[in-house]
Amino acid sequence: MKKSTLLLAILIATTTTVFAQKYKSNWESINSRPVPAWFTNAKFGIFIHWGVYSVPAWAPANADIGVYAKYAEWYWWRINDDSKAGKLFRDYHDKMYGKDFRYQDFAPMFKAQHWDPTKWADIFKKSGAKYVVLTSKHHEGFTLWPSEQSWNWNSVDIGPHRDLCGDLSTAVKDAGLHMGFYYSLYEWYNPLYHNDFEKYVDDHMIPQMKDLVSRYEPDILWTDGEWDHSSKEWKSTEFLAWLYNESAVKGRICINDRWGKETRGKMGGYFTTEYDMVHENKGVGEVDRPWEECRGIGTSFGYNQMEDLGNYMSSDALIDLLIEKVAGGGNLLLDIGPTADGRIPVIQQQRLLDIGAWLDINGEAIYETQKWEGAENNKQDNIFFTKKGNDLYVHCTEFPEKPIVIIGIRKTGNISLLGFEGKVKAKKSGKKLTISIPNITPINNPSEFAWVFKIENAL
Repeated sequence: MKKSTLLLAILIATTTTVFAQKYKSNWESINSRPVPAWFTNAKFGIFIHWGVYSVPAWAPANADIGVYAKYAEWYWWRINDDSKAGKLFRDYHDKMYGKDFRYQDFAPMFKAQHWDPTKWADIFKKSGAKYVVLTSKHHEGFTLWPSEQSWNWNSVDIGPHRDLCGDLSTAVKDAGLHMGFYYSLYEWYNPLYHNDFEKYVDDHMIPQMKDLVSRYEPDILWTDGEWDHSSKEWKSTEFLAWLYNESAVKGRICINDRWGKETRGKMGGYFTTEYDMVHENKGVGEVDRPWEECRGIGTSFGYNQMEDLGNYMSSDALIDLLIEKVAGGGNLLLDIGPTADGRIPVIQQQRLLDIGAWLDINGEAIYETQKWEGAENNKQDNIFFTKKGNDLYVHCTEFPEKPIVIIGIRKTGNISLLGFEGKVKAKKSGKKLTISIPNITPINNPSEFAWVFKIENAL
């Protein structure tokens, strides 16, 4: 090749690369990327907190210590904490395991010997969830894949001796669901994090995230543990520019908003609430970004053996929660906490399957729907709205005892109660629609929990 031809080829390649870098490493550019539509259409996902903390699996579920102090996955931190909650954790730990028993000694006990990823994926699919997010690494630093940066503190070197991220990713994708990973930016007791933060970011954190993305090609990267440092210090936008421009999943991956102490509810992909909170603030407020509520079925994300029936939301309450979040324009990421041996507790399975049975009947009123702007003028107890195209869905979390009156209806087509074969009568006067409640018996009742009326061509 002639020298001039070679230089031209290099120039073309360089120019192509420059113009291909659509997103720059600043928040204005990163925030300009739309959240992929599959996420906003999915509405319901499963969160999984599983790690070494699943061995002690303990938190004082009924103590008056605040919501966040009841997280069993914070066990290692709490046994070293001087707070009221920390004393409860430490007293329990010393009594059960002895004062000289180190948290690291739990790792060989995290064996996952009864784990069947295909069975898990089947349960998730039957729940009606469309995506799954697994804790690839929580704040304890233990990775569920063979990370080079976490030598002898990962699920292949110790404990299960399995690539948990890889095996579950395969099973979930084979089931037709989207797979994602939670990743904690910080690690409680990593010496590098405390002694040379920049080196930790450059040589530990960013290589781990790139490995996770390149190795498993997830559809979600759900970061956490961001609150100690700014996104600039975490070099978040530099990583996200790589993710959006160069990674194999650049076109479909979704990210959340936990990329620095200043970003939650303000920057990133979709916004997140946790037990309805954004740090100490209630909810996300009125936002244009897609958003997602995450919470456990009980008081903890990781499995807590101390939770009893009273600590768990009922299936009815969880379905109502799903309706509330979707009607508000958000998604629900509902957490399960598997046991250290790899089982999903039966009560958690039951809750998921009840949600799935309800979605089998009413899923069209959840998936691919949007918030109805007319809901503000129709606030009624136990009634929520979603829309899809010109169709309006009226969700009743309690069976209505009197006719439902809705204002703002332009016209109407067929009106039905999802899952009910009988006719539904209604009367329209101007833009006001009155739906008569059909006679429901135990024989023809379409749902055990919430009921959804569909008004076709209403909008």
